[in-house]
Amino acid sequence: MKFSTKVLLRLNKLFKAPVHPLNLQDEGVMSYAMWQYTKGAETIRYYLEAYSEDEMFKDKTVVDIGCGAGGKSLYYASRGAKEVIGVDILEKYRAESAALADELGLADKFRFVCADAAALPFDGGSIDTIIMNDAMEHVANPEAVLAECLRVLAPGGRLFLNFPPIHHPFGAHLHDLIYIPWVHLFFSESTQIEAYKTLCKTVHDGDDRIAFRISKRADGSEYFSYINHMTIRRFDKILKSLGVQPVYRHTVPLRRFLRPLCHIRPSREFFTKMVVCVFEKKN
Repeated sequence: MKFSTKVLLRLNKLFKAPVHPLNLQDEGVMSYAMWQYTKGAETIRYYLEAYSEDEMFKDKTVVDIGCGAGGKSLYYASRGAKEVIGVDILEKYRAESAALADELGLADKFRFVCADAAALPFDGGSIDTIIMNDAMEHVANPEAVLAECLRVLAPGGRLFLNFPPIHHPFGAHLHDLIYIPWVHLFFSESTQIEAYKTLCKTVHDGDDRIAFRISKRADGSEYFSYINHMTIRRFDKILKSLGVQPVYRHTVPLRRFLRPLCHIRPSREFFTKMVVCVFEKKN
């Protein structure tokens, strides 16, 4: 084990573990799908400053990009949607999402589609509302995904998109087992990978977590494949390249008193909790 990995693991013991759905599921407290459902209101709370729930969901066909186990999709279905289609690239979530839909009595309003968000299996102009909650930072081709969302939206339809930038304190998305804020700024990727794989030995589903987060390049080196290192700067470049601008944009600071730093480059990358945008398809 590398010395830097030993340092990371030692430092990690000094920080308190945050609540994380994978750990709740591993401990038998709550399934990932049910945790998502309980957090459904939180996933849309920033949009409610500008749009009502009825405007987002009432009698609408809704697509939830990166739905995971479908819990948040089912929350949206409970808010009056005509149909909610959960889209995720992992087939393993189909059964869990279907089981929760049955449990909640929402099976008639929900379906799971295993697909790449960069090639959505929907007709152009067929979707009223698209939700991309904490998904933009995970997709392999964000430019193509955003273009696809705009393609399938119906005239007047809206895309509700939010993401934490990579330099967020937990932007590495390893806080199920690594609790050090900004760990990805202080340690190399190879050190993080070695530490994460070591910590995965302490949980029952460690092999699944490794397979979900870590892939190998052609040369055999490992990397975190489930994040695309999305920054605010990169996001803005993507919008410019596609020639689109949000009709609503809100920057959420880590703490209220840090708000001024969220409007200054480059500090905004480190002190922004969430970038929140709404795009509307023109008639």
